[in-house]
Amino acid sequence: MIEDIKQDTQERMTKSVEALGNNFNKIRTGRAHPSILDGVSVNYYGADTPLNQVANVSVLDARTLSVSPWEKQMTPEIEKAIMKSDLGLNPVTTGDLMRIPMPPLTEETRKGYIKQARSEAEGARVSIRNVRRDAIGDVKELLKEKEIGEDDDRRAQDDIQKITDKFVAQVDAALAAKEKDLMEI
Repeated sequence: MIEDIKQDTQERMTKSVEALGNNFNKIRTGRAHPSILDGVSVNYYGADTPLNQVANVSVLDARTLSVSPWEKQMTPEIEKAIMKSDLGLNPVTTGDLMRIPMPPLTEETRKGYIKQARSEAEGARVSIRNVRRDAIGDVKELLKEKEIGEDDDRRAQDDIQKITDKFVAQVDAALAAKEKDLMEI
């Protein structure tokens, strides 16, 4: 019973860390990376479709992305979707190939992105703490129903806290790596 609670806790905390990683991928650094465009949706015959399902996104060089649509008539739609996104990117279309130069980050935008990254990390920490609260509540419920003893309750709470500390450390490490990445020139 307690093992099930701990297993569920770990799975939910892992999802929080994965979500943080996805959110960090959307924060633009100075280098070109295809995951920057993961959040862009294109109007594909009336349905919003992720960009990577209507075009091939690749890296041309350190500061340029290349987008080649699978259908030529989708080029203006893709261009419009990239410009509408809040990434600050301006695609340059030549024929059926779209080049997206990554503008260099100013000190001010770097600080803004770091602030955004810290906010995302804090959101992940809150999510992890909420999972811990739910798990400890489940353990206390077992104690109240006399399915476990007080020693098992204390041991389970300590184990859940150790799991929480491990995942918070992962969030802190991911944030430190993202900050270092953002501050590189």
